[in-house]
Amino acid sequence: MKQSQPRLYAGLDLGGTYLKCGMFDDRGVLLGKTAVPTKRERPYSEVLKDAAAAVLRLAEECANNATLTAVGVGAPGTVDGARGVIVYSNNLAWADVPVGECLEGLLRCPVRVLNDANAAALGESVCGAGRGYENVVLLTLGTGVGSGIVLNGTIYAGKCSAGAEIGHTTVRRVGMRCTCGRRGCLEAYASASALLRRARAGMTRDPKSRLWSLCHGTPEALDGKLFFEGVRAGDGTAASVLKHYLGDLAAGIVNVANVFRPDIILLGGGICAEKDLLLPPLRRILDKEIFGGNRRANVELDVAELGNDAGLYGAVAYVRTSLDITKNGGRL
Repeated sequence: MKQSQPRLYAGLDLGGTYLKCGMFDDRGVLLGKTAVPTKRERPYSEVLKDAAAAVLRLAEECANNATLTAVGVGAPGTVDGARGVIVYSNNLAWADVPVGECLEGLLRCPVRVLNDANAAALGESVCGAGRGYENVVLLTLGTGVGSGIVLNGTIYAGKCSAGAEIGHTTVRRVGMRCTCGRRGCLEAYASASALLRRARAGMTRDPKSRLWSLCHGTPEALDGKLFFEGVRAGDGTAASVLKHYLGDLAAGIVNVANVFRPDIILLGGGICAEKDLLLPPLRRILDKEIFGGNRRANVELDVAELGNDAGLYGAVAYVRTSLDITKNGGRL
């Protein structure tokens, strides 16, 4: 019997700053990665040409007699996956861009497109900290609060793929204004940006805070690493800021648990490297405040594993599922 030719699958992340590509084999093993500047001020056709060129270069480097079979694309904003169109993306300043059609013309293989947060959630679900679970919610704590939901092993994106915006649920009815224009959103209180904003405000109120020396007297220089150094050093201001931050983040986590009752909620983003300071208090609040208690229908809480590669894994898992490609016993 003639053995089938090995296949390659590309995961593409269309970011506002970089176009990232990962190449995977039939078993779901990441063979190589590359990244090129997006230069988003150009026409979208030029950006997509660069993306396609990066995919083809990486495919050639990783080929080893394998052929590029399909490409999955994660993109920021509202995505119409059925048509492969980015309906609107603030990060890319794109509207109604036929990404799937353009890339298929350049790459001569099937292309499927999904929202980048959904791609990251699917990646963690099939290859990361959520593997083995059917229902996974990912919250990414960065400049904002990104989110992706996998229910019964399938991405839940809502109407026109415009749902799953957990960062824009309310944790304080009369709260500070969010970037979306509403008040009291989880993003305004639980993003990594919000944590640093609170820390800088705390420093202003407490001139004796150790945070001042850690950032050499320049509040703008305070980052997550320095903030958590202050917490570990026993700085009272840093400890107070973290306590209130975790209270707001926990309110959002409990809301997610009550609405979806997933198997596991995962937290992603750079600050999650400090999981020993984050997870124990968050787990205590979740177990205490979840509706009906956390004994009968337990919801686990952990940090994501795949980092910036989650979207690449998820995009490939998505295109393989969309095309009903045999898993061959691999991880994807």
